[in-house]
Amino acid sequence: MSETVISVGIDVGTSTTELVFSRLTIENVAGAFVVPRISIVDKTVIYRSRIYLTPLINPELIDVDALRTIVEDEYRAAGVKPSDVHTGAAIITGETARADNAEQVLQALSELAGDFVVAAAGPLLEAVLAARGVGIDSWSRDNPQVIANLDVGGGTTNIAAYRFGRLLGASCLDIGGRLVRVDSGKISYISHQIRRLAAASGIPLEVGDRADLERLRTLARVMARQLAMGVGLISRDEMHSTMYTNMGRPLGSEIIPAAISFSGGVADLIDADRSSNPFRFGDIGPLLGAAIADESAFGLVKRYHGAETIGATVVGAGVHTMEISGSTIEYARELLPIRNVPILRVPDEQAADPARLAAAIKEQLALLNPDDLSRAVAVCFSGQHINSFASVQETAQAIIDGAATILNGPNPLVVVLENDRAKVLGQSLAVQRGRRDDVVCIDGVHTGLGDYIDIGAPVGAGQAVPVVVKTLVFND
Repeated sequence: MSETVISVGIDVGTSTTELVFSRLTIENVAGAFVVPRISIVDKTVIYRSRIYLTPLINPELIDVDALRTIVEDEYRAAGVKPSDVHTGAAIITGETARADNAEQVLQALSELAGDFVVAAAGPLLEAVLAARGVGIDSWSRDNPQVIANLDVGGGTTNIAAYRFGRLLGASCLDIGGRLVRVDSGKISYISHQIRRLAAASGIPLEVGDRADLERLRTLARVMARQLAMGVGLISRDEMHSTMYTNMGRPLGSEIIPAAISFSGGVADLIDADRSSNPFRFGDIGPLLGAAIADESAFGLVKRYHGAETIGATVVGAGVHTMEISGSTIEYARELLPIRNVPILRVPDEQAADPARLAAAIKEQLALLNPDDLSRAVAVCFSGQHINSFASVQETAQAIIDGAATILNGPNPLVVVLENDRAKVLGQSLAVQRGRRDDVVCIDGVHTGLGDYIDIGAPVGAGQAVPVVVKTLVFND
């Protein structure tokens, strides 16, 4: 027995806005007389919008009405109503996430788009979605080599590295094609980060200057070199650590790719004809694409040409956002859907010791919710230590002790495990507390500290729930 759902991806980027509608097929892939295993067995893009220039009132303000019109028109063109859409993501990325009204815009899009279309912002989520849109997660499943995707857009470059189908790390650099803009032969805009990078590299650059081709070519080469540093292909200079979005961190020094791929709007310019006007888009995107092509460090590794370039992020948002948690889960149906629950991540060494687990939950609750300890959180750990009846009971009691302020308050407690132990743990929590209407316990989901989780209404005859793990960080 299978079930199909419609998913949407809406990507509002620095330069462009695009929508994708997909059909996801959910099915029990286990045989008869065994525990059901609900999975997404097919993902098909059924409609792609044209690519729009992101409507802006000015560089700091998104035109909400124009954006709403774009979305409404494309829903009509696709023959899809918001009530038809079960899942997906409306994401705001790159320089657009710095707009003064970015958060309000994203909330409006989420309300317009459908019931369980999540609102998401943050460069690390974008890095993962772009990599999945390119297909490197699938490509890497049977490959022992590390592959990194660089999604080079207008305002940022989002990097995600995979091996054996698993995400090794993600990062984001303030490198993009529209960080220097050109109008009527003169420089009309320079981002703060690029201004600093140019000064450190001895490249004089000011708004109002003539758009000197050689000077901007030199800058593009410096930017491309920073990208090579970002994936560890060359040594990182003193300036490099300052180039990360929101003061983020680089990939770990142990993550060295043997292959790379490129996506984003600049990816289409890497192999473009260089005889055209280099400022034809009103920015230095073509120069950055050419500089990436010429950067010798990228020639040291294989290049994987993915299925998507400029559309990678929106395809990732529409096709790859949702995961399925099912078969061994325990939940109170009336609590779902639930959105924007912050992750409280407990390391394995603490989770395996009941006293330390309870203490860790209390400590992190105080950090996450200092003003209201009863606010909903998702307590997350691997669950690999839950391998006996005694360990189930002890873990349940530790959660009850550690999360008492939530369990005694008005909000639900969410427990997320990586290993398939959620049903037995959820049942133990219910028995020990004498109630089961305020806890959602799911498994098969990987999370990280600083993430948020959305859990949708049950699918697959109630045997599974859709899950989206995301970030909600708007760029400073």
